[in-house]
Amino acid sequence: MKANYIEDFQEWEKDFSFYSEVRVRFSETDMFGHMNNTVSFTYFEQARIDYFHHLGILMPSAVNEDVEAIPIVADLQCDYVKQVFFDDVLRIYTKIAKVGNSSLDIHYLAKNQKNEICFTGRGTIVQMDPRTGKSVPISEEDRTKFIQLAILPH
Repeated sequence: MKANYIEDFQEWEKDFSFYSEVRVRFSETDMFGHMNNTVSFTYFEQARIDYFHHLGILMPSAVNEDVEAIPIVADLQCDYVKQVFFDDVLRIYTKIAKVGNSSLDIHYLAKNQKNEICFTGRGTIVQMDPRTGKSVPISEEDRTKFIQLAILPH
């Protein structure tokens, strides 16, 4: 397995500590019983939200007029390694891989109940002003918090 965002898989894998667990529902499979290839992105979304909650990072609402910045997904990719089937139990590991000026690079690792790697992924989350649609720099306070959270065991 070689995804362009993973240089050394063993090093990359050991930085994960948080995960969300999901069970593949029948409605998430195709007529062959395989998990539909779009479902991994839904799992990434839920794992990311669970991870942010775990870290104490609140997800502000764009409908609140006082909110100056909201996190939005700028890109998202998934690399499939092993087939996933109805009723498999997956652990979706999540970590902050990089903190940019106005963005976070989030990485994902999915393992099944046999601890086999099923898929990996990454995505960029950009802090955006909901009124202008433009990116907003991450404050130094938040940057420090993200960097600490990304490298400290949870």
